Amino acid sequence: MKMMNNELKNRTKKFALEILKLVEQLPNTQTSRVIGNQILRSSTSVAANYRAACRAKSPKDFIYKMGIVEEESDETLFWLEMIQEAALLDTENLKYLMNESNELTAIFVSSLKTAKRNHSR
Repeated sequence: MKMMNNELKNRTKKFALEILKLVEQLPNTQTSRVIGNQILRSSTSVAANYRAACRAKSPKDFIYKMGIVEEESDETLFWLEMIQEAALLDTENLKYLMNESNELTAIFVSSLKTAKRNHSR
């Protein structure tokens, strides 16, 4: 489990760093600035809150923190979709990040379900 936690910590941090780079590629418009600020907050929150969840003090604390991680991960995907659908960027990196966001969200949903199931026993 510890190895999985470290791998996921690294993966979420890498994801946030890739989003930082993506935001720097956005055009200098009001729309891009608003979306850029939002996606910066949500993607870095995924990494920071996952790290916090790994240090949770109790199963209840873990479930609470993972709930935040799941929400922020899904929000990040929303902003990536907005970037794509508003045609602000069309890069392979955007497609990769959308896929990565989907995968991370699925992992967090699954982890949260497992934690809730185990906590209710």
